[in-house]
Amino acid sequence: MKQAVLKVHPKDNVLVALRNLTKGEKISLNREEYILQDNIPAKHKFFIEDMNEGDKVIMYGVLVGKAQNFIPRGGLMSTANVKHAAEPYDYRGSNYHWHAPDVSKFAGKTFKGYHRSDGRVGTANYWLFIPTVFCENRNLDVIREALQNELGYAVTDKYKQFTHHLIEVYKQGANIQYLETNLQRSDGNGNRLFKNVDGIKFLNHEGGCGGIRQDAAILSKLLAAYADHPNVGGVTVLSLGCQNLQVQDFLNDLRLRNPKFEKPLYVFEQQQSQSEEQLITEAIRKTFSGLIEINRLEREHATLDQLCVGVKCGGSDGFSGISANPAVGYCSDLLVALGAKVLLAEFPELCGVEQELVDRSVDEATARKFIRLMSGYEEMAKRVGSALHMNPSPGNIRDGLITDAIKSAGAAKKGGTSPVVDVLDYTEPAVKPGLSLVCTPGNDVEATTGKAAAGATLILFTTGLGTPTGNPVCPTIKLSTNSSLTKRMGDIIDIDTGPIIEGEKTIEQMGEEILEYCIKAASGEVIPKAVQLNQDDFIPWKRGVSL
Repeated sequence: MKQAVLKVHPKDNVLVALRNLTKGEKISLNREEYILQDNIPAKHKFFIEDMNEGDKVIMYGVLVGKAQNFIPRGGLMSTANVKHAAEPYDYRGSNYHWHAPDVSKFAGKTFKGYHRSDGRVGTANYWLFIPTVFCENRNLDVIREALQNELGYAVTDKYKQFTHHLIEVYKQGANIQYLETNLQRSDGNGNRLFKNVDGIKFLNHEGGCGGIRQDAAILSKLLAAYADHPNVGGVTVLSLGCQNLQVQDFLNDLRLRNPKFEKPLYVFEQQQSQSEEQLITEAIRKTFSGLIEINRLEREHATLDQLCVGVKCGGSDGFSGISANPAVGYCSDLLVALGAKVLLAEFPELCGVEQELVDRSVDEATARKFIRLMSGYEEMAKRVGSALHMNPSPGNIRDGLITDAIKSAGAAKKGGTSPVVDVLDYTEPAVKPGLSLVCTPGNDVEATTGKAAAGATLILFTTGLGTPTGNPVCPTIKLSTNSSLTKRMGDIIDIDTGPIIEGEKTIEQMGEEILEYCIKAASGEVIPKAVQLNQDDFIPWKRGVSL
């Protein structure tokens, strides 16, 4: 019979329900018995001892909250009786010792990627359209419609066909409410003209002008990071001409980031063009010639230390920190042991585990940078009457993540246990092998946007509730925390870590399976669902308060 509860850490004074538990039910664990005082939904927690007002709530071995009133042994943890709390943090020396996992079964393994002239290796080969200002979004949409449809990259044909079917049925006078849907999935590979070009991507955004100049400056660095990304083979830039973010600013940031930048790069400025038609047709013509050029590049073998993997969670639930995130964390440790780069971001979702990450920093400078960015983020939130502890969403709370510290302690598991070798501010590139912390919001799209800017060539994205998020230039692999989600939303999920909850697989076994999938995805042998569905989400962070 499936185990009913789980104690995540020996120090914890709460247990996690692995299934729905009923008030009055007797629960046994490690020779202790607990009579439940409330109904405990799966993913939620109950206390293993009487709690008085002010008592510390411990989960994952760390402080995650404080009791607001008396809570009996066997009572449900809720937002009514527990509020967020976390320990203070500071630098206290660098003496962390890491026990790397055994990676012998991955020794000598390679993936087939696109080798760039600067020595980096991409897991995909995209052509990228960049607007320097939101005024060019419509022109990008027109070009997108033309190129993606004609060159075989669109995924909307099935919906167009369904709509056409609805029209025909309506004309015939039939009831469309009972019309069955039978859409055929296709990733479009069959009719692509350019077999070595994985997609044509568009970075529509709402910036570049109208905001403060600092916003335009940060956006410029972000767009330069995407143009320089190892998964990008060539770039077309559209500019209006009069905006805050001038083309020359973007080009300067691009050269500053990579003095050896040699990819095809075409720039078009609308206020210098003869007409909109001339601008668009010339942009399409030049891009088509660029596609011919980058299509000549073919995948070649590369060692696994060339991978740069971002780890992210979104639509999290009470199982995230005990199934998908620890499994991704073990995969992260395997990658670090193999010499690859791993990126852990979402600073609002590190609230409560700061001391652990400070203690894991390789030196004082790294630790101090993390402390500065983390405390600065918290102060920025407080200045506008908010705080990092307000991060959990209603969906998070409904599924068992009662405080931000609980959410954070589970979220940090994605980063594994390896030392923190670097801390990166937003848009700074990852250059050191090992685990780096990247300053981004917790917001799904802002975070994935920032990870790609730091250089992630794959993203592992865990979800307990289901999140249709991807990235334009970085293939995003979705992992469910529970098998029921995979059954309901299998069209967006790549890997099911539910067998951990069911007791059918260990975290280590699942972590190895995740790495195997990463190798296949990096080689183009499997196409993640987010890529198949063109889930190309891109939201620049304006450095305002975003949790």
